[in-house]
Amino acid sequence: MTEDLAAESWGSTHITIKTFSYKWTISNFHFSLEGLSEAISSPVFSSEDNDQRKWCLKLYQNGFDEESRDYFPVYLALLSCPKSPTWAKFQFWILDDNGEKRNNVESQNVKGFLPYQYWGFKKFIPQEFLLSQAQWLLPDGSLTLFCKVSIGQDAVSLSQQTSAINIPRCSLTDELGALWENSHFTDCCLFVSGQEFWAHKAILAAHSPVFRAMFQHDMEERRKNRFEIKDLEPQVFKEMMGFIYTGKAPNCHTMTTGVLAAADRYGLEGLKVMCEDALCRDLCVENASHTLILADLHSAEQLKMQALDFITVHASEVSETLG
Repeated sequence: MTEDLAAESWGSTHITIKTFSYKWTISNFHFSLEGLSEAISSPVFSSEDNDQRKWCLKLYQNGFDEESRDYFPVYLALLSCPKSPTWAKFQFWILDDNGEKRNNVESQNVKGFLPYQYWGFKKFIPQEFLLSQAQWLLPDGSLTLFCKVSIGQDAVSLSQQTSAINIPRCSLTDELGALWENSHFTDCCLFVSGQEFWAHKAILAAHSPVFRAMFQHDMEERRKNRFEIKDLEPQVFKEMMGFIYTGKAPNCHTMTTGVLAAADRYGLEGLKVMCEDALCRDLCVENASHTLILADLHSAEQLKMQALDFITVHASEVSETLG
């Protein structure tokens, strides 16, 4: 490096791009062309469970205006976001009967989205072309749109570093998990279906308002530090306790119904959301009505909305099931 190019300090700025995709299937698409509505909106979606940005897609069956009267316009709409604007690029295409991309279009520039603002393509695909190629673009009468979105995340700037210090990974959850697994320094005994489990009141009370109230009551159980847990299977109880100590529940998908009930009963919102996600992933025509009842019973609002959306799309099939 020459002397003129040398610097006493340096810095860099990294802008992260987050990309995610969404598939939207509109069944009985021909029916919507008979004046069902001016536009069809997709279910609300986001890039991941904890992303506060909420999106939806909009398809106009009879054009957006006079210029697009003979086309099917399609748009990406931002419904809510923690801060404005959200900068994004996006692509749309149709999936044919073989799952191949057709009519791929992409935004040429990055667009700034404000809440309830939408960007898209006024002339996404000619109506005559789509309907004339229905045998491969509308298999079984369904139109499937695929959307890919790339969002600019916050910029991260780094300045000169005089040393490279490796900060070790926080092992707190592993250490708390070991306390539970090995029953070290426990101060209370929990009875579940005749089995004894030793635990730590402070940890249980910190994570569960129900346990906190149980330990505060002036009763014989409190004085003896021996508590009976009713109406829970031991395996479900152990999964719940593992979550309290470590924030993890690796086996909840194998006993989701029981763990969801336990999470709701003991006020463990994080575990409850894990169960909602597992049930959403398994949602199908056969279990949709049961899932909706389960969500309503345990006040699982996200699961309830997903089940309602699924039943709306598959109403005829769900209505024929026993549930």
